[in-house]
This record gives sequence, C-alpha cells and structure tokens, in this order.
Amino acid sequence: MTRSDVYLPGQPIFESTPSVSPGTGTYTRDRLVRASLVGPRLIGNKTKSIIQSRALPPSPSSLVIGHVIRLSPLQATISISVVDGLALPPGEDFTGVIRVQDVRATEKDKVKIGDCFRGGDVVRGLVISLGDARSYYITTARNDLGVIFAESEAGAVMVPISWQEMRCPKTGSIEKRKCAKPDGL
Repeated sequence: MTRSDVYLPGQPIFESTPSVSPGTGTYTRDRLVRASLVGPRLIGNKTKSIIQSRALPPSPSSLVIGHVIRLSPLQATISISVVDGLALPPGEDFTGVIRVQDVRATEKDKVKIGDCFRGGDVVRGLVISLGDARSYYITTARNDLGVIFAESEAGAVMVPISWQEMRCPKTGSIEKRKCAKPDGL
C-alpha cells in the first residue's frame, strides 16, 4: 500500500452521484464524498467506504506523521499520531524526536531547529531507530519528509514555496520551515 492508496480525513474520494452512495467512514460535503477515517478505500456494489485497520507501534523505517509539541535548540519533539498511514487510537500516541543532525542530509552543521519547525506544525518523518525508553528517533532528511502542514501567525494555512520556506496566503509573509515535497510533484 502506497501513501496515495490511503485517504486522510476530509480528503475527497469521489463526486457524489445518485447511483453510488457514501458508506462507512465517509461523509458528503460540497457534492464530494470525503473520508472521515484514515485508511484505504473499499468499493462495494453501490457504496464506497473507508476501512480502518489497527495501527502498530512505530518500528525502524516506519513512515510517521505527528505534530510538534516542544522545541529546543538541539531537537524538536513530536507527538506521533499516524504510523504507516494508519491513525493511532485516541490517547495512544507515541513521542518522537527529530535531532538537529537528522533534519536534512547536507549542511547538518548549519541547521537551526527554530528555522525548520514551529510548535503545532504537522510533520512527516521516517523512524530511524527506537531511541531511548521514551521516544523514537525520526529523520526528515529526504525530500518527501518534513513539514506538511503549518499555520501562520495570522491563522492561515501556509503554502510551501521552496524546500525551506512557506508563505502565508493571507498576509504574504514568508516563514522558514523544512518543507516536505508536496505529493504529486
């Protein structure tokens, strides 16, 4: 299963028609049937549903998604909520650490955590090791890894304009982030 086979909540699945109705794990909004769960699409005779599988704890080489909960000059701490495309049950999240040397593959000595992540950013990363007893070590040192969702100071969803900058569509201000390459590019 690839990332494109997994639907996230709110993601459009298909346009609503009288011949096909939304099934379990979906809802209709603006004439589009959207996913209400994280999971692959299940196509029945006259319904389309999203099935949810049980997520396993992260292991090395697991692709994870989480949000930044704490920053220090040497690391960003994230709360992992999705493992290999499967959402963890509420209250069952794991803690991950992105160390300064794991942010990008080149120029590691020039990395400043505050220029790469901010509190509340949603980050896609890859587990590189189990770390210590409390957290997993995560890397964002690939083009497809990094910040996938960020909110500006004005409260708008920011748009990536390069691998290290995002722009606020409301104010036009530019903020530094270690951006993940958007899917499909």
